[in-house]
Amino acid sequence: MKEKLIKVNTLDNVAVALVDLEAGATVFCQDTAVKVIVATESKHKVALKPFNVGDKIIMYGVLVGKATAPINVGEVLTIENVKHQSEKVSGKTESLGWNAPNVEKWKDKTFLGYHRADGQVGTENVWLFFPLVFCENRNIETLKEIFDKELLEHKNNPHQNLLKALISGTEVVEQEEKSTRVFDNIDVRFITHSGGCGGIRQDSESLAKLLAGYVNNPNVAGVTVLSLGCQNLQISIFKEALHAINPNLEKPVLIYEQQQMGTVDDMLSTIIKESFIAIREANNIKRSPVPLSKLRIGLECGGSDGFSGISANPTLGMVSDMLVALNGTAVLAEFPELCGVEQELVNRCVHEEDAEKFLKLMKAFEKSVIDAGSGFDMNPSPGNIKDGLITDAMKSAGAAKKGGSSPIEDVLDYGEYLSKSGLNLLCTPGNDVESTTALAGAGANLVLFTTGLGTPTGNPIAPVIKVSSNTELANKMPDIIDIETGAVLRGEKTINEMAEEMLDFIIEVASGNIITKAKLLGQHDFIPWKRGMSL
Repeated sequence: MKEKLIKVNTLDNVAVALVDLEAGATVFCQDTAVKVIVATESKHKVALKPFNVGDKIIMYGVLVGKATAPINVGEVLTIENVKHQSEKVSGKTESLGWNAPNVEKWKDKTFLGYHRADGQVGTENVWLFFPLVFCENRNIETLKEIFDKELLEHKNNPHQNLLKALISGTEVVEQEEKSTRVFDNIDVRFITHSGGCGGIRQDSESLAKLLAGYVNNPNVAGVTVLSLGCQNLQISIFKEALHAINPNLEKPVLIYEQQQMGTVDDMLSTIIKESFIAIREANNIKRSPVPLSKLRIGLECGGSDGFSGISANPTLGMVSDMLVALNGTAVLAEFPELCGVEQELVNRCVHEEDAEKFLKLMKAFEKSVIDAGSGFDMNPSPGNIKDGLITDAMKSAGAAKKGGSSPIEDVLDYGEYLSKSGLNLLCTPGNDVESTTALAGAGANLVLFTTGLGTPTGNPIAPVIKVSSNTELANKMPDIIDIETGAVLRGEKTINEMAEEMLDFIIEVASGNIITKAKLLGQHDFIPWKRGMSL
C-alpha cells in the first residue's frame, strides 16, 4: 500500500488514515506530502489544510462539520476540535442524471425463489408465529420450545456440554445423538415484542402495520397469530392493516384469541394441531427459477467504522445500482443517517412529491428527537466515534453511499409497503435492529448489512448478509461475517469488482445455496419502532 491517507472526494479538505500513523511521519495523499502532527489511529481523519474556528469540514464532497478550535495540517480531527454541521435544504435544486452500470452479464441470470400468489417471490419459506400483544409472549415462547424440539434439527451444543461437564465434575460428557428436521422446505420462526397495549393508540396502529407487512412479505408462507382479546391492538385493527397492504391475500392466517378459548392448555392444543397441518402444507412449496428483478434488497449498516463509507457501503451502492438496472428493488433506510446528504437525495427523487415527502419526514423526525431533548448530532455511538465517525453528517455521508446513485422512485413512511421497483427510501431510525425489522416489514426479501466493528444482527424472515468493511474484522469474527471488502482498502479490488462478487453471493443466498451466518447462529431479531424514541 503506497498511500497511507485516502481522499474520498476531490472536494474534501480532510483525508482518512488507512493505517496507524506515527507522530512526525511524512505520509502521502494523492502525491501530496503531509506531516503527521500527532499519532493517529487508522480510520480517523487528518486535516489537509489549516482550519480556523468556524471553518467548514468537507468529506465525501459535502459539509460534515465545522472546526471548534484551530486545526493544523496533519492534525487529527476529534470531537474536541470538530462539531456536527450540515447544509440546510429547502427543496429540489436540480434533477440528477444517472449512468446505469453495465449488467449484461446478469440480465439472464435467475435465483431459485418461492413464488407467491400475488406475484412476489421469497428467498425463504417461513411459517411465522407472533402475538398481537405482549401478554401472549409466554404462549409464543412455549410454542417455540415445543415446535423447535420436534421439528428442527438439533446439533450438539458445546456450551451445553460444557455446563453438563461442570455439573457432573467430569471432563467429558457423552454426546447426544443429533435429531433430523421433520420438514426440509419450511422454517418455523417465532417473534415476541413489548407492544400491543399501553402506550398510545398510535403505537398499536403502527405495530399492526408492521406485523401486516411481515405477513405480506414474500418470504412468509403463512402465520399463526395470538391475541389476548382486551388489548389496544385488536384483531380487527390488524386485519384492517393487512387488508390495506394486500386486499387479496391468499396466505393462510390463523388467529387465536385466548379470552375466547378458555384454558391455556386447550388453546395451545388447538394451535398446535391446526398450525402443524398448515405448516405441513406449506412445506410442499418448492423453489423455482425467477429473474433477479424479483429481488428486494434492504440496505443497512450497524457498528460502522471509519472505513465503512470507503469500502463496504460504496460496494453496496454499486450492488444497489446494478439491481436497479436489472429492474429489481433496493431500499435505503435509517433517516438520521441521511442527515447532511438531503440535497443530493432530494435531487435524485424522480417525483417532486417524493422530494417533499422526504424532507417532511426528515424534519418531523428531527423535531421529535429535539423535543425529546436530543438531536441528530447525538447519533454517532461511542463505537462509531472511537473508530473515526465523529459527527452525524460524517457518518451519514458514508452511510448514504449504500444507496448508490440511481434515481429515487419512491419514499415510504414507516409501516408503508413497497409498491415500486427501483431505489426506495424508507423512514426508520438508525438503530440496527429497529431498522432491519422495518425493512422486512416493508417487503424486503433479503438484507445487506455492513459493519466495521461487528454485530450479530439477523431477522426472523429475511436473510441478513453481513458485510465487513475491513479484513481484520472478518478474521476476528468469522462466525458473523459473510463477505468482506478489505480488498478495496488495499487496492486489490475496485468497488465494481467487489460489487460483482457480492451480487453473485447474493444470488446464492437468495437461492438457498448459502446460509447466512446470522441464520446459522439463530439470530432472529425483531424490535418495532416507537416513533420519536430512537435514533
